[in-house]
Amino acid sequence: MADFISGFWNMYVMVLVTLSILFCVFVLVSNMTKREKGEVGLHGHVWDETLAEYSNPLPRWWMYLFWITIVFGVVYLAIYPGFGNSNQSRGQWAQYDAEMQAAQERFGPVFAKYREMDVMAVAADPEANAMGKRLFLTYCQQCHGAAAQGAKSFPNLTDSEWLWGGEPENIKETITNGRNGVMPPFGPALGADGVKDVANYVRSLNGLAHDSVRAQRGKEGFEANCVACHGADAKGNPMLGAPNLTDNRWLYGSSEAVITETINLGRNNQMPAFGAFLGEDKVHLLTAYVLSLSKK
Repeated sequence: MADFISGFWNMYVMVLVTLSILFCVFVLVSNMTKREKGEVGLHGHVWDETLAEYSNPLPRWWMYLFWITIVFGVVYLAIYPGFGNSNQSRGQWAQYDAEMQAAQERFGPVFAKYREMDVMAVAADPEANAMGKRLFLTYCQQCHGAAAQGAKSFPNLTDSEWLWGGEPENIKETITNGRNGVMPPFGPALGADGVKDVANYVRSLNGLAHDSVRAQRGKEGFEANCVACHGADAKGNPMLGAPNLTDNRWLYGSSEAVITETINLGRNNQMPAFGAFLGEDKVHLLTAYVLSLSKK
């Protein structure tokens, strides 16, 4: 937090609060006039020709309520945070830090136990697996689903196909630092017909219905533009996050229209990095859990 809070804002809040309280006191003091005996006079202002207002002071009980409010505000600021950086030990950040410290003292030894174990051993441990599942349901199911079977543009984590590699170190790297998979658009290079030709060729690699003439032409377009990432055999490249195009598993869909859109416009997928947020111990447990999903 120190990176985002300067001394200027601390003083700004303190001055603003002080001036606000003093202004309220000034307004109250200036209106504490005693009620004079005798007939009450008029303010002298007239509206709509005959409408006038008596010059009555505010009722005492009403004034006392204002004073009580000011006194309450001053006492509150003296006890709780609100006056710049004062009394931060009773603020929500201090409470959060205390709760995190208590959680660390309680669960730290448990995480340390699994940190020293090999990922494969952790994946086989029922208790560690349950902890990893809770982490997954908290941080990962929003994209990959509660069953980890993914959705459109979010990969299935229960099969044996991995965009960036399925070894423990690959999975840990993905969770820790995130991934950014980019496929450039090839519409301008291939043209409309060329895009459809390549789309039919890709469908033919998976045994899906296709136009054989277009597929034959598309093979040439594929070899000229796509093998650099997907390989000559179209089985992908985990170093680049380029998917296997022969296993009939699709991140966006297998229809000709969807494949055509992918080739024509390209794709850009990003998984955020969780390493700094979760910490090494939780990443280790989460890696083991994700690894276990593909081993079931």
